[in-house]
Amino acid sequence: MLLFLSVPQPRPPGARTRAGAARVARWRRLRLQQLRRLRGLLRGLRGRPGAGGRRRGRMALCGQAAGAASLPSELIVHIFSFLPAPDRLRASASCSHWRECLFYPALWPQLRICLRVSPAEQPRLEFLMRKCGWFVRELRVEFAAENYLSGGGGPGDGGAADVGTGGDEVEALQLSTRWLEVLRTYLELVLCVLLSIRNNRNLQKFSLFGDISVLQQQGSLSNTYLSKVDPDGKKIKQIQQLFEEILSNSRQLKWLSCGFMLEIVTPTSLSSLSNSIANTMEHLSLLDNNIPGNSTLVTAIELERFVSLRSLALDFCDFTAEMARVLTDSNHVPLQRLSLLVHNISVIHKSLDNMPNDEHWKALSRKSTGLRVYIMAFDIKSDDMLKILKPSIPLERIHFDSYITCVSGAIVDLISRQYDKFLTHFILMNDVIDTSGFPDLSDNRNEDPLVLLAWRCTKLTLLAIHGYKVWAHNLIAIARLRGSDLKVLEVTEESIDFDQGELADQDVDPVYNLIEQVSMGLGQPWHAVMDIESLSVFTEPNRHFYREMQSFSEDI
Repeated sequence: MLLFLSVPQPRPPGARTRAGAARVARWRRLRLQQLRRLRGLLRGLRGRPGAGGRRRGRMALCGQAAGAASLPSELIVHIFSFLPAPDRLRASASCSHWRECLFYPALWPQLRICLRVSPAEQPRLEFLMRKCGWFVRELRVEFAAENYLSGGGGPGDGGAADVGTGGDEVEALQLSTRWLEVLRTYLELVLCVLLSIRNNRNLQKFSLFGDISVLQQQGSLSNTYLSKVDPDGKKIKQIQQLFEEILSNSRQLKWLSCGFMLEIVTPTSLSSLSNSIANTMEHLSLLDNNIPGNSTLVTAIELERFVSLRSLALDFCDFTAEMARVLTDSNHVPLQRLSLLVHNISVIHKSLDNMPNDEHWKALSRKSTGLRVYIMAFDIKSDDMLKILKPSIPLERIHFDSYITCVSGAIVDLISRQYDKFLTHFILMNDVIDTSGFPDLSDNRNEDPLVLLAWRCTKLTLLAIHGYKVWAHNLIAIARLRGSDLKVLEVTEESIDFDQGELADQDVDPVYNLIEQVSMGLGQPWHAVMDIESLSVFTEPNRHFYREMQSFSEDI
């Protein structure tokens, strides 16, 4: 401190002029006040009572609190900007002044919240959104309900108890109560989020994901349960109106994403956007397989306003040939990312007759040379997939998730032939109960379609398989073909099978040999997935697809 005071001070401004005498005196007084304030702050932060006994100790403690509280708000905010969120919360507990600086708008430009659909989350969410909802520029909220329905599936699944008709009725009643509670809480949480940002004109990115697939019966929510929670439909209507109000009030919105939410988006929602906002929108994602009938969330006419779209995510049945023509117009910027969800419910209620043909995909690829496509298929029959997979699609990622139908080896072979220049991610999931009868993709043991996929698709970096038989020697071949370029190879233990000759060899442990050979081929340690529940791509396919779609669209 003495060294600091002994440093020569600069000459005050205006010292050589008579008119600046008053300014010099005022400058010196301010300088002296600053030095005294700094000395007191440092003495308080050191917290050493000195020789003054208990009284001086109390004064030092008071000086410490006063010193911390006397820091300018700008300095506190600057300190907070270097801290992660947990440390900010701990530091804000020092005093009320620091706590007030915690929610300074510059510290929270973005919020990413993952909520369990639980009543305990509501007060926390209300507090956070009350503090940040009016100024946050990027808001991403995910709702998850799976933890609250662990007792079984939907009505009609049978249940675990086998105590006669009376036991089934009791179990169905308990499950019905849980469903009603989850739906009621879900609506309240959605209302809380939308109410807090209804007047936010700084919002640039808005993303909502509601994993309500666990609340669905064969893909569509039961109107019986919804009518019990919201008998007159007031809450659903209020949610839809708030969503449209947010869109109409937006002035800087560039990113709009809504996936698997419960009736929040309607076919008329996008009309609330002004032309200026629609013309500058860069990402649009509307994924919802609960829309009844042939209605769509966005039409080709509405898409004409979005001339600056660089990434788009839609239900495949909503992406028509007319939309492809609109995106190839000269007034539209080249589309870079296209994510398409192919759901069996949409295919049943809608038609594939209006989907783009190969000529439309060629025109779209010529317009957008950097276009890449991401497709996720839920329980789609092989015949429908043959219609969907046009040769000119620049397919980079594909994800199959099946509960009833299975992907055939012919489909895998077709993908490896048509998209060998683009494909980087291939996910093959089959949720079967009987693990002893996994389907075998290889009709010819000498030409396994998965090995051919690894051989032809030279850009393949991710391969994940469950529910299909993968022979150990083929797995070793895949690792050797792709080597270190294959960054992720996830195969569940129950999907791997061994030849009888490998099992008969008493000198070599087949499992140890497989791990060693695959690890050598990949150039990194490898082991099979022992617990399928650890794979989010299997346990939460909707959430996995939505998050991958977000990162896929952001990686432009």
